[in-house]
Amino acid sequence: MHLNPDTTIYAAVRKDLYRYEIHALLKAFFPSREVKVLLLDENGASAGIRKDRMPLFYLTVDYTDDAVAVTLRQRGGSLRTVRQERKDGDPPCDMKAPSTKDALKDLLYHLLCEETGRTLPWGELIGIRPTKLAVRELAAGGTVPEAARYLEERHFVSTEKALLAAQIAQRERALLKRLDKPGAFSLYVGIPFCPTTCFYCTFPSNALHIWQDRVEEYLGVLFREIDAAAEYMRGGIPDTVYIGGGTPTTLTASQLDRLLTKIERTFPSAYGEYTVEAGRPDTITSEKLDCIRAHGVTRISINPQTMKEETLRSMGRGHTPAQIIDAFCLARERGFDNINMDMILGLPGETAEDVGRTVAQIERLGPESLTVHALAVKKGSKLLEMLQREQAAQETGTDISPALMRGDFAAAMAEEMTKKAAEGARRMGMLPYYLYRQKNITGNFENIGYAVPGKEGLYNMLIIEEVQDIVALGAGAISKHLYGGGKLSRCENARDVAYYIANIEEMIDRKRALFAL
Repeated sequence: MHLNPDTTIYAAVRKDLYRYEIHALLKAFFPSREVKVLLLDENGASAGIRKDRMPLFYLTVDYTDDAVAVTLRQRGGSLRTVRQERKDGDPPCDMKAPSTKDALKDLLYHLLCEETGRTLPWGELIGIRPTKLAVRELAAGGTVPEAARYLEERHFVSTEKALLAAQIAQRERALLKRLDKPGAFSLYVGIPFCPTTCFYCTFPSNALHIWQDRVEEYLGVLFREIDAAAEYMRGGIPDTVYIGGGTPTTLTASQLDRLLTKIERTFPSAYGEYTVEAGRPDTITSEKLDCIRAHGVTRISINPQTMKEETLRSMGRGHTPAQIIDAFCLARERGFDNINMDMILGLPGETAEDVGRTVAQIERLGPESLTVHALAVKKGSKLLEMLQREQAAQETGTDISPALMRGDFAAAMAEEMTKKAAEGARRMGMLPYYLYRQKNITGNFENIGYAVPGKEGLYNMLIIEEVQDIVALGAGAISKHLYGGGKLSRCENARDVAYYIANIEEMIDRKRALFAL
């Protein structure tokens, strides 16, 4: 979609450095705008900007031998240049030195704060794992208050978020110590099918009614990949096993039984944690729950996302709040005592009061953990397409979308939603234990997992903190291998199910090479 120049934020760089960082910070301040970071030619021109019309908001970034400079031009004659010396005594021409990037981020963050009158809850941090910085400070001998102060002073994180990150880092370090043993890894198995595809989703997810006739073929190929994993992992035993998707419970009870049997016979041992995502209540039956329970699964998820029926319909969920409650109660009857529930803050059309009502209904059910996601409008999602159509309609004066889909979510509303979820978790006796962020996340906030002590999702921490090998099998699964004193390499399976099936040997060979490093 092409946006009107008045709605586009432009930045131009004279050297092809740190364009991602510039884009990410601009997007954090202007989430509803298109952001373009362009490379200027030797004459200082860019093909992406019309010469006859100055954009409303236009930045230029310059790198010199000893400084970084940012110039802000706004239509109407406003011109402002700010400059920051590079730090730490790096060689003058070393543009790729960490201090150059740090100087750029500091400069750009403060300039945008002044221009917008806003600060961001996570300051200049743009990565998805802010707790890693706190873990590093604690590992070096720092205390929780010292780690929090480092995040505040060096990265301009708010006092509240800095303390949250430091406290979570402390809990993570304690919980993950029990998994700190040679050769340990975690196993992820993906089932890329769902009853319908939720509008906000970009996970590997394919409508079951389209793929119904090829599910058995998919399982056969997946079983081949499980056998290969046992071979290249040299008979090792996973600490945790996580069956995700998609929605694993789109499989029949018989198919689930065969899958879980295959995993257990290939990796015969008691696992520290054994999770099956039963996320969609419209896929849960007594027979499937009995099967999962019989295999010794210790943790399941039943994910409402919201308890507002209108939102469920508009987001393509295909089930009702009553079905969520029925599925949860059925799981309790079948003896499950570690149930997670997910919810999403900032779904289009929802208010803080709606979030409060969802939290209250979850409280009445009493799960052992609650994962709270701030909505991230992701590339490739149906939600992004809907919002883009709406914005185009607003620009042309044609209202083609329902009121449910209108508008961005102000930071103040996001903060109120986040507080309601946190208060509900505290009332249920839960503590925050893992945290991560995403691009284009509502209000520049975070996704956070809460759990009753002793019921934390270990796999969740492992996948975020990247402190253990992840052997990930199935379409769209991403394996991670740590080697050579902390280096990390990744290997992705094809997301397209048909391609995955047709090219499984190629993907097995790539993972075999990965874990041979």
